[in-house]
Amino acid sequence: MLTNLHPSHGWIDVPVDPRDRESTPPTPAFARESRWRQIDRTAEAAIDGIAIPRWEDSRTASSHEATTPRDCYFIGIALKTTRAKLTRDRQIIFDGVMPAGTLYVSAPSRSVGVQFQSPCAFLHFHIPTDHFPGELTATEGLNDLVLLRDPLAAELAKALIERGRAADHQFMRCLGQTLAMHLARLEPPRARVNALPKWRLRRVEQYIADHFDRCISLSELANVAGLSKMHFAAQFRAATGYRPREYLLNHRTEQAKTLLATTGRPLAEIALAVGFSTQAHFSTVFKRVSGQSPARWRAARKSDRVEAEGPSRRRPASEMGWTSAAA
Repeated sequence: MLTNLHPSHGWIDVPVDPRDRESTPPTPAFARESRWRQIDRTAEAAIDGIAIPRWEDSRTASSHEATTPRDCYFIGIALKTTRAKLTRDRQIIFDGVMPAGTLYVSAPSRSVGVQFQSPCAFLHFHIPTDHFPGELTATEGLNDLVLLRDPLAAELAKALIERGRAADHQFMRCLGQTLAMHLARLEPPRARVNALPKWRLRRVEQYIADHFDRCISLSELANVAGLSKMHFAAQFRAATGYRPREYLLNHRTEQAKTLLATTGRPLAEIALAVGFSTQAHFSTVFKRVSGQSPARWRAARKSDRVEAEGPSRRRPASEMGWTSAAA
């Protein structure tokens, strides 16, 4: 397994086109998979053999298994942070947090199993082998490859989602070819850092969950893990894809989202409640993580709730205590 780490995090939040609601038939770019990595190989679902369906599962735990067809590579790009365990032939490929923008690859004719331990959302790229260099397809150079928060993969997924129903076949093909070129040019990392053991990681995560609303230093977290600052920072990043500071800010942002969605508290009050010293810093971090300012994020969620609830059902006159004129 190869793992590369990059400094981007949080949801890939993009505006939702009302035309893309569940009630509208999906376009080829957003065909929904009925089963994990199972696609419709018809002309309507792919162009030049490239298919890009979407997989979402709101369950907190699920398990799946699939085999990549012999004539293509499978590439998954996470649209939001999830926890996953990838295995092949009883060997663990990856076990940990997959932040938004994480990319993972399976080579042709390779089976892989997955256990998701939280809700997930992915774009699944199925790209024929003839889009990759011949010398690459003759080896396992891209098999079981995991790139945590790959910037280009995140941008390609965002571009496709933003295009919405306007994502035509030519656009789909260009994105698929760009992703294939990106993977073919990757170089393995020269050094590999062991991930923070799970028992240490759980202690640190729990400590952050209990104390996120105040200042937490790197030394403090390293002490909780029982390591030096240098070793802790490197191992924490290998285990989660986040630098410790990034993880803390992301956790604060997620807590803020809960308050924004469920209360009417002012932004300045929410900022202080989740550990930010000023509203300005809170807004800057929140927008970097989620792609929207706190105010716009709150307004968008409120609008989604109103639309989901629909028009209020008219209550019968008898329920409202009215009496008809005839009575």
